Parts: sequence; structure tokens; C-alpha cells
Amino acid sequence: MDSQPNLDRFASRRSTAYGTRGVVATSQPLAAEAGIDALRAGGNAFDAAVATAATLNVVEPMSTGLGGDAFALYRTAEGDVGAMRACGGAPEAATLERTREAVAEQEGGDPSDAEMPERGPLPVTVPGAPRGWEATVERFGRLSLADALEDAIHHATEGFPVSEVIASAWALCEPELRNDAAREQYLVDGERAPEVGERMRLPEFGETLETLAAEGADPFYEGEIAAQIAETVQDAGGLLERSDLEAFDVEFPDPVSTTYGGTEVYELPPNNQGLIALEALNVADAVGAPETDDPVERTHLLAESMKLAFTDGHRYITDPDYEEIPPLQSKRWAEERAEAVGEEVIESPDVGMLDSPAEDADTVLLTVADGEGNVVSFINSLFMGFGSGLVAGDTGLTLQNRGASFSLDDSHPNRIEPGKRPFHTLIPGLARFGEDDWAAFGVMGGYMQPQGHVQVLSNLLDREMPLQAALDEPRWRYREDGTLAVEARFDGDVTSKLVRRGHDVRVDVPLQFGGAQIARWNDGVLSGATEPRKDGTVDVY
Repeated sequence: MDSQPNLDRFASRRSTAYGTRGVVATSQPLAAEAGIDALRAGGNAFDAAVATAATLNVVEPMSTGLGGDAFALYRTAEGDVGAMRACGGAPEAATLERTREAVAEQEGGDPSDAEMPERGPLPVTVPGAPRGWEATVERFGRLSLADALEDAIHHATEGFPVSEVIASAWALCEPELRNDAAREQYLVDGERAPEVGERMRLPEFGETLETLAAEGADPFYEGEIAAQIAETVQDAGGLLERSDLEAFDVEFPDPVSTTYGGTEVYELPPNNQGLIALEALNVADAVGAPETDDPVERTHLLAESMKLAFTDGHRYITDPDYEEIPPLQSKRWAEERAEAVGEEVIESPDVGMLDSPAEDADTVLLTVADGEGNVVSFINSLFMGFGSGLVAGDTGLTLQNRGASFSLDDSHPNRIEPGKRPFHTLIPGLARFGEDDWAAFGVMGGYMQPQGHVQVLSNLLDREMPLQAALDEPRWRYREDGTLAVEARFDGDVTSKLVRRGHDVRVDVPLQFGGAQIARWNDGVLSGATEPRKDGTVDVY
């Protein structure tokens, strides 16, 4: 095995990749290759997206899984723009009162003082990914679901060498594996995380993928796998039942959008935080961020715009079936909010983020474009590392903990309610640079996601950077505690001048600044870039 590398130092140079028939960008090379394999087999970008997502489930299992949710934004070769949302809700039994009682039963204390746990059975929500994969291939693809899963099944059953960043994350998440099934499947000999370069097999999960390939998603919602999911959660003290799984279906909502720098930017509507990215772009536009060449002024204006957008997003965004949400993506809304931005930082107790475990959650993103003009940004997640920490029976299926984003405060916009979908951090991105120039993009990492969208787009549009340079550029991050985190390689002169404007600046490690990917189709020419802070690659042909 290789020794553990220095994950805080980047010493290599990467160029934007170009091709004509296919491009896949994601956080692990074997997963990118799986997408290219699907394209070579006659599939399109949608088939490749599912093939890549499935392989990521195997080779980066702490970040993603079939027991989580999946989302996509896409532009088809025919010119249609749309979204896919495979996002489950809270169990029907999860009333505010019953959940408080369940927390008190498990943790002790008064139910009225209970807080939503981050791990274990209670934050398990209905997984959407199996239906999402199936619907994506059946509705838009050319291959069968079995074809799309071929590489993932091979890596799960035959084994794969663990890559550097993933090995580090696996070790950090090791204590979160909560039941025997989780430890037996995802630890070497049930005792330790795999080391860098060590070959890992996931045979039980491989069998589950084979079931999905042969029978589709029905067993996950109506059959034996559904029974094991419900039994595992209930035996651990959770509220999820088989009827919750049976009721699930995939949605295809209309995306929301705004314009920035002459580019139309598309995001997912609520219950996702896409409106936060759109509001921040609109506020930044209103305060003149695109026009400034001063890096201090640009960073200040973008950060303040982000701060205001988080304030509104965390106040209003929730499941729209339960609450009405104002038009945070509108230019008029942003113009009013922009009046608060000045030369110094906004200092107000009413401005900032709500406390949530979502701030530092991490997941995976993949982007694909094919030669016909299909462009897909696709996300699949367990929320926090290894999700709930529970694996369902002998399926190898790790269950998500997305319900940790719910609150047990009855005045909170994201208070738990039966069937309600939690506030979701996951936001794939889509950009229309011109009539025949489209890009699928995104930046993973909890509350870093909308901030990453804003910074990458500013690099591309305001600073006219090439794709890879736009991802390589040092990043900043507004934090829940009000600080402005920057990477160590951030310009020191810029940093000191931000402090003079009132920003409480701190240095954080590179992995806190997101995982970006981008794939572009420009009138038949394909290009792509990948995140230097991850193990990933961009593969073209």
C-alpha cells in the first residue's frame, strides 16, 4: 500500500480536457471510466450518468449510496431543459410529538427538550436513488439498467483499490458505522478502514446491484430489500415502515433560473437550496461584483451577497408542499436585499445561517456531456459520511441520514412532519452560455455548494477563466459561525485587506472547499474539468 499523501498540497498541473463524443467528470477515476464505458457501448449522457453514479456507490461508499437520494439537471439533445428529483420524505409516523418521544426514549431526557439526532435510525428518510436511477435510464437513456450497472457490479464483486482522498475520508467516517452489518461490509475484517491502495470488495452490495439490474427498483420499495430496510430501522428504534417505501415515486419538477453575466443559470427548486445560489448571483450582480477587477472588492461583494442569500434561504426554503416560499430567485427581491451591502461586513444578528449539521456534509457529483448535445449534472448522496451508519440486513445498503436536517422546534421552517421532505443541500447546476453552448456543473460539500456555484461561475464569467483554471482557483467559504474561511494558498494581501473590511478570516483545509465538476457541450465540441481537491478525473473520448 502507498503511504498516506499530503492532502493539503497540490503540486500537479491539469488542463481542461477536450473531446467530441463524450466527457465525464467526477471524483474517482474508475467511476469516470464507467461513464465512458457506457458511452462507448452506445449509451448517451443519461446512461453514462447512472453508470458513473453506480460506480461511485462502490468506490466512494461513505459519500453516496443506493440508500440515499438522487437529483439531476439536464439539457437534452432536443433542447429540453429539466430536472429529476428522487427524494424521499419523513416516515408517516414521524410527527413532531412522536419523534420527540422517540429521541427521549433512546437518549433520555424530556421530550420537549429533544433535538433531532444526526445518526442512527430516526434521521433515516425514504431512499430515492433506486427509483431515480431506473427512471433516468428508462426515460432518457438508450441502454438497459443492467448495462449501466455492469462496471459497478464488477468493482463491487471483484474489488477495487482505494484512492487517496477517499481512504482518508473512509478512516474519518469509520466510527460512524453503527451496526454489525455496516462494520462487516465496509471495514477490513470488520475492524478498520482500508488503507490507500488496498483492494476492497463489497460482495453483499454487489448482490444488491445485481438485483437492481435484474429486477429494477421494485424490490427496494415493495420486495425483500424493502423489508430489510424497514426491519433494520425499526429494530434500531426508528419510525420508517414498508408503507413509506411503497408510496415513493420520482418527480420531474421545472428548474428555476436567473441570468448572470449574460448566462442563464439553472438550479433545482425547493426543497433544495438552489434558490440560495440564484439569490446570491442576483445580489452580486446588483452590487456590481461582475464589473470590478479588484480581487478584494470582488471577494467582499460575493461573500456579502452569499451571506444575505443564506439568511433568506434558511428562513424560507423547505418542502413547498408544506409552506409557501417567496420568489428568492427574482431580480426585484435581490435589488432590495442588495441595499444592505456596503464597504464593511454586514453585522446583524438577523443575518447568517441557521444551525444545522448540513454545513459540512459531503457527497459526490458527476457531470456528463455527449456528442449529441445531452448534458447532465447528477448528484447521489447519503448526506453525512456513511449516512445513518446503518446497513440494511445483508444488502450492503447504507441508509441515509438526510432527516438530520429536520428540526424538532415547532417554529422552525424545517420542522419534521409526516411525509415531509427535508431541506436538501444537493444542487446540480446547469448553465446556458449560448444557444449551442451548455455546461453541467456543480460543487459538492454541504453549505459550500451554493458558494461554490457562485465562485466557479464568477471565475468563468467575470474573470473569463478556462474550465479547469476556474476549479483550481483558491476558494473562500462563509461559515455558520460568521467567519470567512479561506484556503492556505489564498492571496495573503487579499486576506489582510478583507480583515480590514471587518471579515473574521480563518484558514481551513482544502477538503472543506468542495468538490467541483464540469462538462460542457459547445456546438459539438466537448470539454471538461475536475476538482483538484478530490481523487477525481475528467475522462473524454
